[in-house]
Amino acid sequence: MRKTPSTNIMTLQQAAAASPTLSSLAERAQASRDRLQRVRGSLPQGLRTLVQPGALEDGQWCLLAPSPAVAAKLRQCVPAMLALLASQGQGVEKIRIKVASPAGRGT
Repeated sequence: MRKTPSTNIMTLQQAAAASPTLSSLAERAQASRDRLQRVRGSLPQGLRTLVQPGALEDGQWCLLAPSPAVAAKLRQCVPAMLALLASQGQGVEKIRIKVASPAGRGT
């Protein structure tokens, strides 16, 4: 006799609320998105839509760039982003810039 699979389907928000680990991860992801929103206006116009939020942990924030050229330009903006975040009470000790892997290609 075959068992019927459980029909307990949860939304991502419900799963995150039910798990301390997922909840913490969701909170850090939201905090990273919030910080990007705060600094986006200070970035050069051409970079604003290209940068993506990355990991935020232990006082370090990572931003993802689609290419080495964008990453180089973002690195020039790091001091201004650090100062802006600090002035808004959202400071981090360090901002790291990484080049994101293209979709569909493993590294």
